[in-house]
Formats: sequence, structure tokens, C-alpha cells
Amino acid sequence: MLLTLMAIFWGTLSIMLLLAFGEGLKKQFYTNTAGMGEGIVIVWGGQTSIPYKGFGKGRRIPLYEDDISYLKKTIPGIKRIAGEYIRWGAEINYRKKVLSERINGVFPEYRDMRNMIPQMGGRMVNYFDIDQKRRVAFLGDKVKERLFGEEDAVGKIIHIRSIPFKVIGVMKHKTQGSSYQGRDEDVIVIPASTFVAIFGDPYLDNIVYQPEDPETAKAIEKQVLAMMGTRYKFHPEDESALGFWDVIESQKITRNVLMGIEVFLGIIGALTLLIACVGVANIMYVSIKERTREIGVKMAIGARKSYIVFQFLLEALGITFMGGFFGMSITYILTESFRRLPIESDIFSIMGKPIVSMEIGLIVVLILGVMGVISGFFPAMKAASVNPVEALRYE
Repeated sequence: MLLTLMAIFWGTLSIMLLLAFGEGLKKQFYTNTAGMGEGIVIVWGGQTSIPYKGFGKGRRIPLYEDDISYLKKTIPGIKRIAGEYIRWGAEINYRKKVLSERINGVFPEYRDMRNMIPQMGGRMVNYFDIDQKRRVAFLGDKVKERLFGEEDAVGKIIHIRSIPFKVIGVMKHKTQGSSYQGRDEDVIVIPASTFVAIFGDPYLDNIVYQPEDPETAKAIEKQVLAMMGTRYKFHPEDESALGFWDVIESQKITRNVLMGIEVFLGIIGALTLLIACVGVANIMYVSIKERTREIGVKMAIGARKSYIVFQFLLEALGITFMGGFFGMSITYILTESFRRLPIESDIFSIMGKPIVSMEIGLIVVLILGVMGVISGFFPAMKAASVNPVEALRYE
């Protein structure tokens, strides 16, 4: 009996730990993808590959600031849209510290689309900054640490290319699973108009937009290609003219892969539990043999077959749920202890920490119930089919 309980315990522990790590991986993925932004599409300029209306192929298609308002006006399915300028290796000074950092010139919509939320006491770039070409800067949290350490940065003056900028905010720390220009924690954001005034860039590096309905992302992508084709005289189906990164589609694919991994881990755990339940069935068969005379006495004095079946089913369920209870308890203790360990590692930012959710608990209880009934049903039917007369002769 003890070995059977240990088998159920181990099976329950295995399936719950596997599902907990799968759930942690899924949750961490959602957190990481939300770091770069949810429901967005990034567009950048490319080169034509199809001759069109007298223009040859290989023509470069740049992006301009006016394209933002043009696309917003002509494509009603776009909820938010903004452009960004990028400059690598700009010299940044604060007191005696000199760093080489990435500078982004952005618009206010950039905050919500790219999930760049300021810490308490600060703010992101707004339209007053754009209109007045203010010299203000919003810092990624890692840049802030490199420049200021533990010192409060908001309100301080830094110099970008020897030009003074006032720090208006610091980004709240976030995990970011992917990027197209580097992590946001390593960027200094300034108003787009100020960026153009300082660096003189005529072209946008990227345009980021967010559809009203994520399900329409592919249709909007075709509309963007067609409208920009009309504007810059390239074939409306020339996919090389503009580059697209559909973050929505990427997230869907990865979400499906993670769901498959979670189901696979659950199946492995369920099979482990199934093997344990075979042990329960064997124990019940042995129990029937040892209690044959007892069964015969009960049936001789009027016990119905349903009573015998119920008795052995109840015993099988009891063994199953007792082992399952201990397995679930130990799993919860292990996962919670693991989550509370004061360990900071890059592996946790990718894999996440195990999570025992209510859904996992219900799944395991359901599996335990099904396995308990299956492991007890056939032994119970065998017990109920015992001939009382022959059972009373059994020694």
C-alpha cells in the first residue's frame, strides 16, 4: 500500500511540476512580448523589386514624417501610429561621466504602443515637447543607472552632443523578449522635432502602428503597402518596397508553440500518473483475493453488487486522492519556495518561474479522479462477481 501511495504521489508531483513550469514559461513569454509592445506592426523602408510606371527596380523607398499623417488619414483601421528616428553612438555627458548611447527621436504615441511607462514622478515625451522642440530626455532604466547610479535623475541636466537636455522621466523596468533596434532599457528618448533639429535626419528609421482590431493586421498591411505604393509610385504588391514585422502574428505563432509544449508536458505527466494508477489496480486485485471470504459473507447476508462495487471504487479513489493530495502539497511547497529564492538570473527572464495556477489544480484533480475510477472499476466489478458460496469456502 505504501509503495502504491508513493507511486501516486510521484505521478502527481511530476504532472504538477511539468505543468507549473509550462505555465511559468507561458506567463513569462507574455510578459516578455508585452515589453516591446502588444498588437503592433513595425514598418521600415526597402527597395523596389518590380519595375512600375517607368521606374526600374532597385529604387530605394524612404519613410518621411509626413507618411504618418498620410497613413492615419487614408487607413481608418489604424488605431495609433508613430514614427521614430534612431542615432547610434551619440556622446552623452553627465558631470564627469561620458557615455556613447543610442538616441531615439519619437512621438507621444510611442509610449503606449511600445509600453515605455515612466516611473513615478516622471513623464514621457508629449506634444508640447514636439511643438516647441524642447530639449528634454526620457531615459531607459539601464541608461539611468549608467549615468546616475542611485541618484535621482528626474530634473537633472545631461548633455547630448554638448547640448543641455533636462531629464523628464525614467522608464519603469520591464522584461523585453525581442527587439528590432536594441532593448528599450538602453535608449535615451527625445522629441522627434528636437532630434531632427540636432541631427538633421530627413528620413524616419521606422514607423510603428497599432490596428484597431489585431485580426485585421494582415489586411491593413496590404493597405499600407498599396497606399505607400500610390504615394511613392511603386507596385502595390511589391513586398520588397517596404519591410514589415507583424509582431501580432509572431506572438500568435509562439503562443501556439507554447500551448503545444504545455500539452506535451501534461501528457507526459498524465502517462506517469497512469502508470501509478496501474499499481492501484494491482493492489485492488490483490485486496480482492485476500478479502474473498469477507466479500462472500457480505453478499450472503444480502449485500448488493452495487454496494461491493461502490466499496472498492471508494477505496481506489481514496488511495488515489491521498497520494495526489501529498503530491499536490509538496509541489506547491516546492514551487513557492523556488519563486521566493532571492536569485536574479537571465534564465528566469526567459524561462520564468513555475506557477501552480487554479487551472492546473483542477486539471490534476480531474486526472486523479478519472484515473482513480479506472483503476478501481475493474477490480470492483471482479469483486462484485464473486460467487458467495464459493467465497465462503475460500480459506
